[in-house]
Amino acid sequence: MQIQTPDWVKHAVFYQIFPDRFARSKQTRKRLLQNASWEDWEAMPTLQGYKGGDLWGIMEQLDYIEDLGINAIYFTPIFQSASNHRYHTHDYYQVDPMLGGNSAFKELLDAAHQRNIKVVLDGVFNHASRGFFFFHDILENGPYSPWLNWFKIEGWPLAPYTGELPANYVGWANNRALPVLNHDNPEVREYIMEIAEYWIKFGIDGWRLDVPFEIKTPGFWQEFRDRVKAINPEAYIVGEVWGDSREWLDGTQFDGVMNYLFAGPTIAFTAGDRVVLEQVQGRDYQPHPPLFAAEYAAKIEELLQLYPWEIHLTQLNLLASHDTARLISIAGGDKDSVELATLLLLTFPGAPSIYYGDEVGLPGKLDPDSRRGFPLEASWDREIYQTHRQLIALRHSYPALRTGEYQVISAQGTLYIFARKLGQEELIIAVNVGTAAVQADVDVTNLQTQPQKLLYGKPEFNWHNENLSLTLPPRSGCILGSQ
Repeated sequence: MQIQTPDWVKHAVFYQIFPDRFARSKQTRKRLLQNASWEDWEAMPTLQGYKGGDLWGIMEQLDYIEDLGINAIYFTPIFQSASNHRYHTHDYYQVDPMLGGNSAFKELLDAAHQRNIKVVLDGVFNHASRGFFFFHDILENGPYSPWLNWFKIEGWPLAPYTGELPANYVGWANNRALPVLNHDNPEVREYIMEIAEYWIKFGIDGWRLDVPFEIKTPGFWQEFRDRVKAINPEAYIVGEVWGDSREWLDGTQFDGVMNYLFAGPTIAFTAGDRVVLEQVQGRDYQPHPPLFAAEYAAKIEELLQLYPWEIHLTQLNLLASHDTARLISIAGGDKDSVELATLLLLTFPGAPSIYYGDEVGLPGKLDPDSRRGFPLEASWDREIYQTHRQLIALRHSYPALRTGEYQVISAQGTLYIFARKLGQEELIIAVNVGTAAVQADVDVTNLQTQPQKLLYGKPEFNWHNENLSLTLPPRSGCILGSQ
């Protein structure tokens, strides 16, 4: 079968926003909680505290987002919940009133679309919460509830809040706060399909699916895709799968996954032995041990062989998310690691995703520290910010960086060189992760042109017939393009 994926995603640069932590509206538009005792914005976040970010605050920052070069936003959950991260869904049809409710979201969605910024929402469809109406009815009425078969009840009584007794129902990762839905029940399945359809009709541009690998009901994700795409064929469906995702990327389910198979090797290559092990242990994306250029090239070529090219172009590539430590903290504060990894991210096939704050050097260790409030402008790292702006602008300017062929040219020691090619447009990207300058003479006979325009970085280079002589300073990268 011919795989079809949304064309706009191939040209998108995503910005992942954790709504409670990005921006608190400067206007008093909240009808409720006008005098709430939010956590201090600059203080270290806690697991349960709220900082009061809202959708109006995000609306007020759309100029900033657009100026950065962002043309797509992925929001972590925005539906009504009793948690700051909102992965404990109470009501899939209501945007949390703390964020401004459905009306604020409609206003934000329209404002984003006027700027040609797409909006993708987080769908948490494997599990709900203790406050979810259907589960709450069971808590109130026990075996008399009509919703028993919507969950995986194992006995009585249920113990949703105490760890001293068996829960007697299945919670995701044994978490009593997250009762798992029974997707084999046709009513549950239909309920989720209708939620997906409702918000696509509302105007969102796609779904990011939380732990979709947990839903094993045959045909579930195929039906989900069919029903979403019937409303909007260009809707983006991206799954949170951390490893080999061929099972879901056959063209009948997801358009892409969160590409941790890119993130892990890229961090291991650019940060190397700077990686702070306690910030990556227990995570599934393996940004350690350090990689040399040849090992990194092998990992990248293995990744590029894993899926069809049409899928690679709509992968959601990332270096950090709300589920990981931020790269600058993983790398012990080393800015060069961030800049080198960002160069590789913005020149790789697929849609790059910037985790809010990474573009201004916001640190953050593992959850909850990785979910800090977006920093005041006085605290921004201007160098990292300008690096992001420059690389995002280059990606938008050169189609080859978005949909062009990816070809490794040389990978030796600490120097990694590759080309992106689309028709007559050819670019050479080089990265030196070592602490010493490196010089290389590179045979580029397979290129039709000799990219001689310096687009990024401070290398020394010249051409001798079809050989490129390149010297890169320590811990630096460059991009060469055709005139």
